[in-house]
Amino acid sequence: MRIGELARRSGVSERSLRYYEQQGLLRAERTPGGHREFGAWAVDRVVRIQALYAAGLNSKKIAQLLPCMRDADGGPNESATQRLVGELVRERERIDRLIADLVLSRGVLDEVIDAASAGAGASPDPSTAAAAGR
Repeated sequence: MRIGELARRSGVSERSLRYYEQQGLLRAERTPGGHREFGAWAVDRVVRIQALYAAGLNSKKIAQLLPCMRDADGGPNESATQRLVGELVRERERIDRLIADLVLSRGVLDEVIDAASAGAGASPDPSTAAAAGR
């Protein structure tokens, strides 16, 4: 498939796909006319890349990690090193800390919302009271 089709199927811009290729995260064959051609495997690869970026990994780390992920047939890939595994464990721990911080922030926000809601019930906003027919 051409880059436009891959962009459509993966939900990622053509510009991002070109960047992934520059970073060695994605590879394309070239047609005689110079157009990029990707196999069907590329959609799954792009989805994985997006998930790893969303987890906070940079392109260098993703380039190291991708060869260690399960192959398309579901079999294990034996490219992982103990050093890389250690780095990935640390990344997971960092993500766990971020999640814990977000849960705490959500709890604080919930308390503020509860307090504001209780106060709002005592003296309603005139615009909402008018809209409710009061």
